[in-house]
Amino acid sequence: MGLISRIREEIKVIKERDPAIHSDMEAFLYPSFKIMIYYRIAHRLYEKKHYFLARWISQKGVRKTGIEIHPGAKIGRGFFIDHGNGVIIGETTIIGDNVTLYQGVTLGGTGKEQGKRHPTVGNNVMISTGAKVLGSFTIGDNSKIGAGSVVLKEVPPNSTVVGVPGRVVKRGNISLPQEEMDQIDLPDPVMEDLAVLQHENEELTNRLLDLERQVRELKRINDAE
Repeated sequence: MGLISRIREEIKVIKERDPAIHSDMEAFLYPSFKIMIYYRIAHRLYEKKHYFLARWISQKGVRKTGIEIHPGAKIGRGFFIDHGNGVIIGETTIIGDNVTLYQGVTLGGTGKEQGKRHPTVGNNVMISTGAKVLGSFTIGDNSKIGAGSVVLKEVPPNSTVVGVPGRVVKRGNISLPQEEMDQIDLPDPVMEDLAVLQHENEELTNRLLDLERQVRELKRINDAE
């Protein structure tokens, strides 16, 4: 794909996923647009083993946008960073198509691995504000990571993950269109656990009341005899 086609695609993605952008010219000011231009140039240099030049251009992009994408990362089509300040994407990260990240997301390593040490993110994935995905594992296609989650292990496809550490709270999502990939409609595991405890407490209370009624009835029968 040529440079002009890439630019058109970036503008289209930004306008589709951020309703605050009303024109093509506004998209040129968007941090996601700027950093992807820096990234595409730096990545091409990195693949040709011009590592210093690649990092130099990459760091210019960081200073301009507050988004750090290592030039060695591999990013598919339809990639979008909403606002983006504080986003960090490590060297061996692989990102599929139609992925959305929000501000403060880290796709990093744990500091212990060698070689492939950053996540692989599947297609149609949304990673919400402040989420940290750390380690060399895969986030499956069509998955959603909740805001502030810390994900340290594999996520199956079609899953929703929330919490610290992150845990799968929902599976079997259908492939989501981008307009439905929001940060709000996620399960709340704490409230779900509380609801289960409340239900179990009600059942236990009812059983105790039944036992008390049975004891009173037995006592009444014994007294009558």
